[in-house]
Amino acid sequence: MDTTLQDPLVGQELDGRYRVDARIAVGGMATVYRAVDTRLDRVLALKVMHPTLAADGTFVERFIREAKSVARLAHPNVVQVFDQGTDGGYVYLAMEYVSGCTLRDVLRERGALRPRAALDILEPILAALGAAHRAGFVHRDMKPENVLIGDDGRVKVADFGLVRAVNTVTSTTGAVLGTVSYLAPEQIEHGTADPRVDVYACGVVLYEMLTGAKPHQGDSPAQVLYQHLNEDVPPPSAAVPDLAYELDDLVATATARNPEIRPHDAVALLARAREARAALTAAQLDAVPPQALSGAHDNADDRTSVIPRALTMIRPLPVNEDEAPAADGYDRTSRLDPPPPPPRRGPGLRRGPLAIVVAVLLALGVGAGVWYINSGQFTEVPPLLEKTEAQAKARLEKSGLDVGDIEHAYSDTVERGAVISTDPAAGTRIRNNDSVSFTVSDGPKTVELADVEGYRLDRAKSVLKEDGLEPGMVTRAFSDDVPEGFVISTDPGAGTTVRAGSAVALTVSKGRAVDVPDVTGDDLADARAELEDAGLKVEVATERVNSDDYDAGQVARQSPGDGERVAEGDTVTLTVSKGPERIEVPDVVGDDVDDARQELEDAGFEVEEDRGLLGLFGDTVKSQSVEGGDTAPKGSKITLTIR
Repeated sequence: MDTTLQDPLVGQELDGRYRVDARIAVGGMATVYRAVDTRLDRVLALKVMHPTLAADGTFVERFIREAKSVARLAHPNVVQVFDQGTDGGYVYLAMEYVSGCTLRDVLRERGALRPRAALDILEPILAALGAAHRAGFVHRDMKPENVLIGDDGRVKVADFGLVRAVNTVTSTTGAVLGTVSYLAPEQIEHGTADPRVDVYACGVVLYEMLTGAKPHQGDSPAQVLYQHLNEDVPPPSAAVPDLAYELDDLVATATARNPEIRPHDAVALLARAREARAALTAAQLDAVPPQALSGAHDNADDRTSVIPRALTMIRPLPVNEDEAPAADGYDRTSRLDPPPPPPRRGPGLRRGPLAIVVAVLLALGVGAGVWYINSGQFTEVPPLLEKTEAQAKARLEKSGLDVGDIEHAYSDTVERGAVISTDPAAGTRIRNNDSVSFTVSDGPKTVELADVEGYRLDRAKSVLKEDGLEPGMVTRAFSDDVPEGFVISTDPGAGTTVRAGSAVALTVSKGRAVDVPDVTGDDLADARAELEDAGLKVEVATERVNSDDYDAGQVARQSPGDGERVAEGDTVTLTVSKGPERIEVPDVVGDDVDDARQELEDAGFEVEEDRGLLGLFGDTVKSQSVEGGDTAPKGSKITLTIR
């Protein structure tokens, strides 16, 4: 086995807490390991920054800042960050471990998914991104590789914040950094990235789930980028016949080349996705995609790449001047021809005398008369989600329906003032002039963050939970003023108004910092006294080690080492020397002096010759300073008497 291929961290313990069991994946910025938190006895993922990047102080500072920000995203569909720290040259994040697979694995194995399955995956993705967008984050590298599907079926989005720190698009370098299959046109053209680039990427991911293939493909990344800039994403039904028009419209809305036409963030797209699902029948949701498309994946451009920015300008899609803007403020211009509206009845019936109507009904028969009466008495509840209260009322009045009760409720995903739900639901068939009630969002419930500085960690966590907040990532730091285990600060700070359910990052004291003195080479008693005087505890390793540098009884090794900073009261482990290794001395008496020297040196000894006056011209060993068969320290000197 070539040991050079072994990962040096596997089998090691970081920060005295995280035992690294196996390497999971290697990326451009970090390596991910499966590890065990030995304090809490739980499996987690450990993301360790590459040492070359860890040497850059600015990069590490941003890495930590982003990690703290992401730790505040307490959302069930976001991979959580538990802890952050450093150990020597290693900078790491302790994260939630998701046992399962990625969406890329599912697509590679199964190809196109049924619409119901695609929406079941898309909606939690949008919920996670929506929480991030409302918290001020943009993912920037959404793709199937960053969607984790647990063994229990839960869907989680990975790499929040970290991709923001690394896989960003910059307008100063003349290059685009990202995964070409999912880049929005404005990312390519201008290097800009707001929540709508994630909306575009989710539209591409939805297309891929529905068809089993990417919408834009080419022999080179440049060809794919050109298509993003100059070609619309085709309707999924062009590749998979019989897909519902609502799915085509959802993809078209999300992937509009003009960002002004797209939903403004993932929350808005989530509302559109739910409207589309509500409009589909069970048969349409469970339509089986053709197996011929399974496995049709070209993953050559799935990796994050650096590509010269294209010079082609984005051409906004034309807007039909006859089409009024949607009530939510976004022109829902479609790139697809919608199905023709049902033919309207001519005005003759309305203007004709009652006698003509009666005659027609009599001529058509009772059944036709019942059909006419019913069709005139029923309508469908229009979609109102994401509309303002005024827009919802106007839409109901336009549909001939009365406005029922209007209630209010908190919502983490729907903007303040927008409709959360309706009763009856959109698409329900009700009688004309019936009333429709709806609930309006009051926005997220907010809480003023209590001052927990100076509290013990467990007490601080209890206070946060009592206030409806979640204890987030815990970072430990030295403090001369705050005792070990007590809170130094919170992020955000005390008094800040935050959303209920938000995570609060805590910085906890490790106690007063102590510089570990160097006690190697000291006698054990002296070493113990020096460390205890510095405020440290001492533990002596049960096994002693051979040492060529230190005599028996002296300290051969210490952990932590000289100059490292630890908390007062921490333990330093000492390993005591049992002196150099002793080995058996070969018997070379009577041997030729050259042969004797060679044998002793091969055994690990130094050789000195004593010839005296009688041995000036001799070449035979008469005696040796340590008799053959005895033991002597490895590397010690053996004197040969020559005669």
